Amino acid sequence: MTAIAVHQFAHCITCHAWSPDHSMVAFCPNNNEVHIYKSLQDNWERVHVLQKHDQLISGIDWSVRSNRIVTASHDRNSYVWNLEGSEWVPTLVILRLNRAALCVQWSPKENKFAVGSGAKTVCICYYEQENNWWVSKLIRKRHDSSVTNVAWHPNNLLLATTSTDGKCRIFSTFIKGVDTKDSKAGTFSDSKFGELIVQLDLSFSWAFGVKWSASGNTLAYAGHNSMIYFVDEVGPSPLAQSVAFRDLPLRDILFVSERMVIGVGFDCHPMAFAADERGIWSFVRFLGEKKTASGSKYGSQFSEAFGKLYGQPRQGVGNDSVESSRLRGCVHENCINCIVPLKEPGGRGSTIKRFSTSGLDGKVVIWDLEGQDDLSQYL
Repeated sequence: MTAIAVHQFAHCITCHAWSPDHSMVAFCPNNNEVHIYKSLQDNWERVHVLQKHDQLISGIDWSVRSNRIVTASHDRNSYVWNLEGSEWVPTLVILRLNRAALCVQWSPKENKFAVGSGAKTVCICYYEQENNWWVSKLIRKRHDSSVTNVAWHPNNLLLATTSTDGKCRIFSTFIKGVDTKDSKAGTFSDSKFGELIVQLDLSFSWAFGVKWSASGNTLAYAGHNSMIYFVDEVGPSPLAQSVAFRDLPLRDILFVSERMVIGVGFDCHPMAFAADERGIWSFVRFLGEKKTASGSKYGSQFSEAFGKLYGQPRQGVGNDSVESSRLRGCVHENCINCIVPLKEPGGRGSTIKRFSTSGLDGKVVIWDLEGQDDLSQYL
């Protein structure tokens, strides 16, 4: 079992983020608040409650260098929280949205952050010292539906997005006066703000959980059709691979190395995907105890589903399904909707051996890949 700690913080958790030293965790308990817990003598105690939003908080990100928290909510607003003394003070963000904000992420240099929304737009926000607020520039008329996830390229200029229109897109976010032209960014530093670099039409269903590898050479995202997509050499002629799996769809993913991705979603189990020496990606296994996949089991599952369709009592069916889930050794008991890396403080390596997940069961689970012999070759 790779789960080394399980914390039941709430009945349901929408999203979570860690402080730079991992001593505190911030999460939304499926409402309009952010609860911050701190580890004190092997116990977790609630030390702050951030109250400013009016509706469900859909995204949280905690910056590593500046120790600032950014939140996004269905109330169409976003706030940047700064720790002043012992209190977290919110700073207004001008988003100019007419639909819910769905996701948020700091850029690698933490001088910008991106907010995806249900208004088919992406807000790139930066700080204006004169007015003491965060303003935004909008990437408009590029998406045909809600923007579900955003991911920054390591060069701080490119931004990848996924949408419920089934497409993954990569944009330039260069802002004059905020960004500097970097030779390492290549030709992308000459791109205008909002310029569409590439559009990937690999999925025919909703797309979620886009992420870049640490080097920025590989992009991955998940489809609601139980597929995950890997793209190399992002540009005019990208190289793409599609991996189909027989289990439930993913909601979020994480690169733990250049050759390994962890996916989480509706199956309640983290799933490991890896690339071999030829660069061919495939599903490896579930983390934690594997689910049994014998023929008799599938037969019983069919019988159970058939019984549900034709009038078994709801209460009995619910109890059976929960019990079978526990028998399979699930750590999470409901959909996992968020996965966050736990990098060593001050560490510079690109390999991530610890990460945390949170889900609709209200748990935050810490996982450790150390000692997993069959996975160590990919780290």
